[in-house]
Amino acid sequence: MADNEYGPDLLTLVDDEGQEHEFEIVDSLEHNGEQYVALVANYDDPDESLQDDGELVILKSVMDAGEEFLEALEDEAEFDEIAAIFMERLEDLFDFTEEDE
Repeated sequence: MADNEYGPDLLTLVDDEGQEHEFEIVDSLEHNGEQYVALVANYDDPDESLQDDGELVILKSVMDAGEEFLEALEDEAEFDEIAAIFMERLEDLFDFTEEDE
């Protein structure tokens, strides 16, 4: 990955329990008129980074009352389609492995 002279593009999200989690935006795309982002967890502590499973998080950008929010993809077919696009676009940066369902 090329060095970004300004550092990674970070985003802080709050989960349902009110805890903040920091993510790095690794890619974004527009598909069928919708905007999606691919994120990976970001840690200040290298030990925490080693413990992380490195899962790619894919969220959809939605507008509500004029404000932008990121939400999980609930539709499995939509998730599979968008995940495949991101995996193809990011295959040079990440080593993806298939998980058994």
